[in-house]
Amino acid sequence: MQLEVSGSPYGVATGADGALWFTMAKEGRVGRYLAGELQFFDLESADGQPTVIVAGPDGAMWVTEFAGDRITRLTPEGKAGSFRVASPYGITVGPDGALWFTQVQADRVGRITPDGEISGFSVPGMPSAIVTGPDGALWCTLNQANAVARVTVDGEVTVHGLPTPGAMPVGITAGPDGALWFVEIGAGQVGRISADGAVREHPLPDRTARPHAIVTGPDGALWFTEWGAGRLGRITVSGEIEERDLPGQEPHGLTVGPDGAIWVAMESGLLVRV
Repeated sequence: MQLEVSGSPYGVATGADGALWFTMAKEGRVGRYLAGELQFFDLESADGQPTVIVAGPDGAMWVTEFAGDRITRLTPEGKAGSFRVASPYGITVGPDGALWFTQVQADRVGRITPDGEISGFSVPGMPSAIVTGPDGALWCTLNQANAVARVTVDGEVTVHGLPTPGAMPVGITAGPDGALWFVEIGAGQVGRISADGAVREHPLPDRTARPHAIVTGPDGALWFTEWGAGRLGRITVSGEIEERDLPGQEPHGLTVGPDGAIWVAMESGLLVRV
């Protein structure tokens, strides 16, 4: 199934309301899809470049606006409120009930409570995607430091370098095996890092595929987008890789939808269900 969207979907997530929510990076809007109906909500400005979206602990959706220097909170009805932070990109729900996010140009990992209290820590290296790990810490990719960082809720930072030069990691997710899995957009690989920092890398059949985002699927495998190749990839925890072509171009975010399927945001104007 593919759902045509008049715009450029980038990030996608399932909400507490059972809807599929997605950002539209070039239009400064957020979309909501439920029961065959599409709704759109304009954000504070059209040029804020909304990127990543996540369901918050408060029942609202939280959106990073990279160019707008804002994090926006959206209720299921589309009522919005925003908070000023510099260059936010990745965002996730932390183990402490707050939202944790990366600040790409500020080299920081930030924390925002549902009522808007903001704090953070210095994490140099262009922190990009972020996720809560099975160990109760935050894990983020350091795109320009060729590394993955572990950040505790108290701000203790441990940096783990990657074996492959120029890997430029972006997406990261908690895997089904107790490790963190990430994609290397610069090297065309999928990586796995255990809690003790041990790294294993899996080269893709097409090293120029530019893998971008990754998520654990309902089947116990890892699913990832290949932005440069227009494909969706699947890798098992033992390293077996499958790929399939997607309609449209530039797949970015992906999520397990409310129906248990994999949904992919295609910046060329589609939401694709696999």
